[in-house]
Amino acid sequence: MKSLYWDDLEEGDELPAFSREITRTTIVATAIASRDFQPVHHDHEAAQREGAKDIFLNILSTGGFVGRYLTDWSGPEGELRKITIKLGATVFPGDTLTAGGKVVKKYEEEGEHRVDVEYHFSVAMGPHAWGSATMALPVKGK
Repeated sequence: MKSLYWDDLEEGDELPAFSREITRTTIVATAIASRDFQPVHHDHEAAQREGAKDIFLNILSTGGFVGRYLTDWSGPEGELRKITIKLGATVFPGDTLTAGGKVVKKYEEEGEHRVDVEYHFSVAMGPHAWGSATMALPVKGK
């Protein structure tokens, strides 16, 4: 995997598109991995009793997908410094989660070369998660 260099970015640059099919296994496995054992994330009937149509992706899993999207984009030398996440539509089994984003600011701070990005994740029902993040990136020749 290649690292993205701060030098090669401009404000307004688009982040690559991302798409992932969310399966029942994805929802259960990521809930377990984040130690979220609430039945609404693994038990269909429990989710329905709580008013949902089926089990659904938990908040920590969304955060994990956002972090992975940003660090996959930046490469192994990029470092996530700050992230905000706002939540919207629920993600159910069978949904396709899609993402995109853009660079909104490029600057130097605290001896680092940073970029601020805005990102968005959606499913067919509508926007699932959106927010901003600050990434520290390497520069060429250092």
